[in-house]
Formats: sequence, structure tokens, C-alpha cells
Amino acid sequence: MKQFPILYWPCKTTADPEYQLARKVINNSTGVMPDIITGDTDLIDILEKNPNATIYYPVFCESTGWWGELLGGTAIVTDKLIISPECQLMVIEKESNTQKTRGGKNQLLAAEIYPASGFFKKMNTGIATVADMLATDAGTILALFTGKSQSQFINVLESTGNSYLGCIGRY
Repeated sequence: MKQFPILYWPCKTTADPEYQLARKVINNSTGVMPDIITGDTDLIDILEKNPNATIYYPVFCESTGWWGELLGGTAIVTDKLIISPECQLMVIEKESNTQKTRGGKNQLLAAEIYPASGFFKKMNTGIATVADMLATDAGTILALFTGKSQSQFINVLESTGNSYLGCIGRY
């Protein structure tokens, strides 16, 4: 099954050096120049319409919440490509198209946590580090962590009364 690349680019593409570099990196990685999607988009919808696609999703410095739509869906992060100090591309595929051994040791783990010091005192960087956090109207925080041991992460969450939301992939 041949996979084809799609670059989602949410900002202007004209005269954007990171956009040009992203296209070049994808072409070097896959041997194919990516199709481009701009503006607002739904990743799950794109993968439903293009089941063999690989989406390259840029995450810029100060980006928050980019991972939210992957929770509960059938798309997962399978790799990460560094474009510049300000931009990295998350490689996203339909979960049914990925191989179990694909991806690295760094897992992207999502949780809903209460902003209490107990959790942060118990969680250490050997288990997981925060990649992104969003406050909710309910007074909790939706957080994305990177970590190597899902079971250790879940143990710390449960022992501090917080909720594990799932793994959205690995790189």
C-alpha cells in the first residue's frame, strides 16, 4: 500500500522559508513532493478521505492544543521531523496503516490533571515531561507529555487522582 504525503500548512505559503524547507524535507524523506492543504482543516476527515495518506503537521514554538483532535481518533503521530528551532513536523497517519514497531521510544501521552502541587512533585522528568498544557473551563488542565514508560506515567496519574486520556503516538 503506497502512502502519499500531505503537508498541512496553516499560514501563508508565499515567501515563507519554513514552508519551503518543510516541502524539501518531506521530499527528501519520501521521494515525493507533498500535496498541500492550507487553512482550517480536520485531520480525521483528511485521513478518512485519503486513507493511505501521511500528514505532515507543523508545530511551531508557542503552538498549543495541536494534538487535541487526535484524542479518541484513529490518527496517531508516528514520527517527528525538525525543520528549524521554531518548527517541527509531526508525521501523522491512520492508525490502521502503521506497523506496531514503527515509531521511537518517546510516547506522546495525554492526561487531564488538577493543578495541584502533589502531581507535579510526584512526576519527575525520568517518567515524563510536559510538552503542552491547556486550561479548561472546569478548572483542570489538559496536558500532553512525552515519556518512555506509559505504565509509570499512568501509575503517577492514578496515585494523584488525575485521569489518563490516551497515547496519541510515538516518535
